[in-house]
Amino acid sequence: MPKAKKKSKRNTFDYGKDRKKLKKQFKKREAPRIECPQIRNAWSDKKSVARNLRDMGLAFDPNRALPIKTPTIAAVGRTEDAPAPKLVRKPYVLNELVAEASLPEKDTKTLSTDLIEYVQYMVREHSENYKAMARDEKNYYQDTPSQIRRKVDQYKRCHPEEYTTFMESLKGGKTVST
Repeated sequence: MPKAKKKSKRNTFDYGKDRKKLKKQFKKREAPRIECPQIRNAWSDKKSVARNLRDMGLAFDPNRALPIKTPTIAAVGRTEDAPAPKLVRKPYVLNELVAEASLPEKDTKTLSTDLIEYVQYMVREHSENYKAMARDEKNYYQDTPSQIRRKVDQYKRCHPEEYTTFMESLKGGKTVST
């Protein structure tokens, strides 16, 4: 007759596991970091995620919030009334999110310093003659006249103040030398 299965192995410390990392992962899973400050301030740890979002007027499941209904033959003739709006307990969160979304976006387009120096050199040497710029020995990448024109226009668009001061300095320098 075979022996009954017993737990023959002792409980030993597992040196292959990092307890500190496991604790950190557990905490992270338990209380995730909310990046949005409006939602973080209104969040309640005692409620579920779906309940918190419903109280703020946000959707937990977009498929439930805006279901895609396929028209059926019977439903074509009748019209449905819209469901009653749900009670939003924390409307200030939604208002703050809308206000933040309506702020104008800061224009952060910029060019590399190499490209700025290249364009300034070409304009300084050849002013608006793009064919001469294309034949210049500093045109290392062998840009065509239209490519150089595009780069100059991009410089004008991304750095308008810098371009105007550069052009004024060129005009000032030309009058002094002639």
